[in-house]
Amino acid sequence: MDFTPDFPAHIWEPFAKSRPPILCEAGYLIYLQNTKATCFYYLNSGRVKSFIQSEDGEERILHVYGPGSLFGEASFFDELPRVSSDVALTDCQIVAIDRELVTQEIAKHPELALAMMKYLARTVRLLSGQVDQMAFRPARWRVGRFLLSLSPDGGTAQCTQEDIAAAVSVSRVTVSRILNSFAREGLVEVGYGTVRVLDPHALNELCKIS
Repeated sequence: MDFTPDFPAHIWEPFAKSRPPILCEAGYLIYLQNTKATCFYYLNSGRVKSFIQSEDGEERILHVYGPGSLFGEASFFDELPRVSSDVALTDCQIVAIDRELVTQEIAKHPELALAMMKYLARTVRLLSGQVDQMAFRPARWRVGRFLLSLSPDGGTAQCTQEDIAAAVSVSRVTVSRILNSFAREGLVEVGYGTVRVLDPHALNELCKIS
């Protein structure tokens, strides 16, 4: 599912403009699963991957965030250990948002409080949708929906076949087979570490009926 909430443009800019951004190089681990959440983040530029890891090291991608997103907010608000880890997929600029900043900006912009509740509700819906995918949907549907979540309007998504396999819980061989079939149908173009969505409308229609 697409996780681009229909908020007014630049709704989170009060957070972004309140403090200078932190520069993170690709591969930088922003926070770790099971650690205390003292802040959450606004993603000013770049892409961030959120994932969970089992005790035996198996990884499951939860979401890939793009510019204008908030991430890490759920554990910040419920004051429980983080349920996921987040890593910079590309060079990023992020703004750390702590309780002082949240209180300050919501006092000046009360509409942020309702927007934040909506954003948290969308997070719950995102996770519920992933449970649905894991339990009931075929692999072809899962791969298609994951690609659309990264590139809902078409264009190039920076992801490896291993990333996709981890995100949708199928083997890399299965992902390769599905991507090749999508490519033959003119839906995508597969590159080195990238997948370009050529026909998002057709891919979306395929996912509706699969």
